Amino acid sequence: MKKSILLAGIAVVSVLAVPNIVMADAKWQPQSVERLVKLPATYLTKSIDQDFRRSELGQAVIGAEKNIGLKAQSLGELNDAVTIADGEVKTELRHRVLVEKHAYLELMADRNDLRRKQLLTKRRLLDKLLNEIADQKGSDNPRQRALIAKQEEAQNRFESSISKVDIQLFNSVDAPQSKYGKKYAENMSAIEKLAQKIDSHQMNESAKLNGKAVTQEEYVRALMADTESELAILQQEETILGYMAKLVALDAMALSEEGLNAEIADSDIPDMSSPAASVDLFIASN
Repeated sequence: MKKSILLAGIAVVSVLAVPNIVMADAKWQPQSVERLVKLPATYLTKSIDQDFRRSELGQAVIGAEKNIGLKAQSLGELNDAVTIADGEVKTELRHRVLVEKHAYLELMADRNDLRRKQLLTKRRLLDKLLNEIADQKGSDNPRQRALIAKQEEAQNRFESSISKVDIQLFNSVDAPQSKYGKKYAENMSAIEKLAQKIDSHQMNESAKLNGKAVTQEEYVRALMADTESELAILQQEETILGYMAKLVALDAMALSEEGLNAEIADSDIPDMSSPAASVDLFIASN
């Protein structure tokens, strides 16, 4: 009864094991740099992450993570089964554990390949974004600055003249009692409230690093540094996977040796006799 239950458990775990299917050709074509550079720095990371998740590559990474989770679950169930098994069933289960460990490592390696593709694409995107920011800075030459200054000066003069007209009009003796004076005051109040709301809006907030306000360029450079760190961590994870693969190979060799030892122990091959045991037969006097 115990053996049949364990064998049934093997079948169930085999069903739970997820086939090693990875969208190796999945791609992520990020949104245009021209659009990203116009976004507030505080929204930049969310926009890039959302764009990635919606891509083929993003969906492939999500799918790979699910497969890894299910494979880890099946490994846990198999290890539990090994602890209560014995004899041939235990040996069979141990073989199955090694197979599932190998499959798990393959899934992890494939997921890491997808992650590397994501991080390298993101790094290229951030590099283009930094170049775009630098180009915009470079285009701000003295002639353009002078032109912008004149335009702003003209706009200020125009707004100032309008303001004076408004003040003269609505500060007249009859204005406070007129419906136009009241409407003007209501509109000014509404404008001030909206302006305050715009100034305090979260999308208007300056990007911050460690509590310190930074420019868009500084924020993008920080994102670039984070991406490089993630690539370094990915390299470390590959080293871990290499050691895990080595351990699986050693376990497989040990299990194979145990099988050979058991086979030799059950065989009918007699122990080899030593000539030393027959020395007395030769030295005995006749």
